[in-house]
Amino acid sequence: MRSLTSRRHHKAARLLLVAVALLVTGGIYAVVSPAASVAAPTPEETIARGKELFAVSCASCHGLNGEGLASQGAPSLVGVGAAAVDFQMRTGRMPMANPLVQAPGKTNPFTPEEIAAISLYVASLGDGPAIPDPDQYDPSGLSPEEVAVGGDLFRTNCSACHNFQGSGGALPNGKVAPPLLDAEPIDIHEAMRTGPGEMPVFADQAIPDKDVKAMIAYLDQVHAEPSAGLSLGGLGPVSEGFWAWVVGIGGLVLFAMWITKKAARR
Repeated sequence: MRSLTSRRHHKAARLLLVAVALLVTGGIYAVVSPAASVAAPTPEETIARGKELFAVSCASCHGLNGEGLASQGAPSLVGVGAAAVDFQMRTGRMPMANPLVQAPGKTNPFTPEEIAAISLYVASLGDGPAIPDPDQYDPSGLSPEEVAVGGDLFRTNCSACHNFQGSGGALPNGKVAPPLLDAEPIDIHEAMRTGPGEMPVFADQAIPDKDVKAMIAYLDQVHAEPSAGLSLGGLGPVSEGFWAWVVGIGGLVLFAMWITKKAARR
């Protein structure tokens, strides 16, 4: 006991006590103190970042100012809007290896932040459709009547190219209308508003957002239904019945010819 009492009054003990107190205080502060917040970049900073990315990844075809280069077969991006850039880059269609052929969807090499920055920079070049908010394309909560209206609109405006259930189809000059089986709701909305490739532009005045959501809901409903029998491109029972007649009657005709030939030999 006397030894502990003498050590307690030692000069080094006071320094050790101060060090322990500072360590404990620092540990408690690190636990209870709020995390340092990082200020979000301003729109001007995001546009500047997008311009840098555009110069590296897009300017070789579209020009440094998005004016487009005829020698590369790349159109001007002035006035296409952020939605067009978001659709093309998020689905992996841009950048593309050969601008003279239709761009297929593929894995996207850019981060969401990079796509947002480039989209905002292109949007600064001229007015165009903006990236939609979820309430503009989210089809959840629609009534069966609204979904039925969406089906009528889709069959009237889209089925000629994309098929009645969105399975896709062939177009003139070697082009194709891509299938919509794995398309996200935002993909369909942006494609309708920007008209990529051979697709026409469906402006909000022609088909408002509520109808776009109904069309998306119709596609979700069709794709969720199990296929009863052969789908044959989703054309319905007429196509299945046609091939049943072709195979059935054709088989009977071949069988009759075989019997006739065999009887003639005898």
